[in-house]
Order: sequence, then C-alpha cells, then structure tokens
Amino acid sequence: MQIILLEKVANVGSLGDVVKVKDGYARNFLIPQGKARRATQSALAEFEARRAELEKIAAEKLAAAQALAQSMEGKVVTLTQKAGVDGRLFGSVTNHDIAEALQAQSMDVAKAQVRMPNGPLKAAGEYTVNVHLHTDVEVELAIHIVGDAA
Repeated sequence: MQIILLEKVANVGSLGDVVKVKDGYARNFLIPQGKARRATQSALAEFEARRAELEKIAAEKLAAAQALAQSMEGKVVTLTQKAGVDGRLFGSVTNHDIAEALQAQSMDVAKAQVRMPNGPLKAAGEYTVNVHLHTDVEVELAIHIVGDAA
C-alpha cells in the first residue's frame, strides 16, 4: 500500500515520504496512530498544504525530546525491591517500574519508551537501560537496584 508519512518512522522514512509498506502495517498501525495517510491525489494535495505545519510540530517534538534527554543525562534511578540474602529479587524490575520512577521525578516517560535489552532485571545491582524518547533521541540511563531484606 502506498502511504504518505506524517512524521518520521524508524526503518520506513521521514516526514513527507511516499512509501510502499505492507497493507496490514499501514491499516493496523501507521494510519490509526496518525503516522501516515493513504497516498491518494487529494491526500497528497492536502499534505502539501499542511507541510509547514507538520514540520513545525515535528521540530517541536524533537526539541522537547532533546530537552528531556538533557535533563536525564547522568541521572541514576534508584529502586528498592524485596530481595533474598543472595541479592536475587522476589519478582523483577520491569520497564513499567522504571517509567513510574521517572514519572515520580517529573520526567514524562512512557513504559514503551524504556527499552531493556536483556529483559527484566532480576537481581540487585547496577544496570543500564535505554530510554527511546524520539526516533532521533535515545538516552542511556543508569539503574541502581537495592535489595530490601525486609
């Protein structure tokens, strides 16, 4: 299916590109999320009329993500979880727990933006996770998990 991208999409294209993607990807993800429209003549004309507005919105999103990345740079998030004497956690620390901790520090980060390359953290210690704030902005964040023997 031919679509017009309304914002930059990783591994697909950037704002204004007319690309061909699989039908299901376009119908089930890109179009409902507002990231693309079908590439019809009327949609192309409407896009060209709105291009400056869409580019301004994209630039504002990028600037906001870069500002948030600056504030997150060098931060260490400390989480306390119940753990056994050997340091293994009862349960695990997931991207949801990390997003909640960041929101408690007034950083607007969604659970889906926290990327954990090795899966949930299951032991006390120091870890590094990636926070994907924008298609062009990614921050490494230090996580310190303290085991609570209570």
